[in-house]
Amino acid sequence: MTTTPSLHGLGYYQVDVFTHEALAGNGLTVFLPESPLPARVMQRLTTEMRQFESIFLSPDGPGSRFEARIFTMEEELDFAGHPLLGAAGLLHHLHAPRQADAEWTLMLGTRAVKLNTTRHEGKPATYDASMNQGAASFQPPLSRADSRPFLAALNLEESQLDVRFPLQVVSTGLPYLLVPAAGGLERAKIVHPEFESLLATAGAKFAYVLDVTAREGRTWDNAGLVEDIATGSAAGPVGAYLRHHRAATASETITLKQGRFVGRPSRITVAANAVGEMLVSSGVVVLARGEFL
Repeated sequence: MTTTPSLHGLGYYQVDVFTHEALAGNGLTVFLPESPLPARVMQRLTTEMRQFESIFLSPDGPGSRFEARIFTMEEELDFAGHPLLGAAGLLHHLHAPRQADAEWTLMLGTRAVKLNTTRHEGKPATYDASMNQGAASFQPPLSRADSRPFLAALNLEESQLDVRFPLQVVSTGLPYLLVPAAGGLERAKIVHPEFESLLATAGAKFAYVLDVTAREGRTWDNAGLVEDIATGSAAGPVGAYLRHHRAATASETITLKQGRFVGRPSRITVAANAVGEMLVSSGVVVLARGEFL
């Protein structure tokens, strides 16, 4: 029989990401344990809070370097955008409240993610956060025949594809199968009972359906039960994909829309630096704080 470590005094914050407005965007719980927690406990805490993801932060030496671990309600992730951006905004709030700008390094295993934050005046506490996701990696585009099972699994017809662009797996840390649509996002949903296994055949972890012209997307957990409000880990791949296929210029700053179908409209900004690394930015609102009793 396993026991749960005492959670007495465990502090956490609630922040909203991809928005400058409270009670909008993509909610996130940021836990601040004073000592390391077992993975099973972090998983249970994430399930308890019922956010799409939670992040656990602990100092990694002096200064602005922190160890980070990210969980969905089902599993731990090696990388995700919305928790890192939200965590950086909170770190600015807690550790640099009088500074206009700050820099942070969050360690995900052996990967160091650099983030910059800027404070806005006023209440609630609002920040802009930006992260360098690095250069994107591309798998070969799927053929029309190989694309059909994925379209069917997402409840889409071939006629709803934007035929100018292929289905393709792109990653800046988490591999997404990008599915270019010509409108019709309201129809998209996961209808395949083993969607995660199907995605694995293409080397993808998740799927992201993108209306290329409207620059609006949708993605879900692989059971199709929970739709993500805004997906930072997909924004870098989408920006790289649009540049690669000349749907955006090399110097363009792209604004992606997401969350409309779950009543939380969100905006994600993505651009590329001079060496082709993808820079993903968002607003962060520090909403609430709590403590386990």
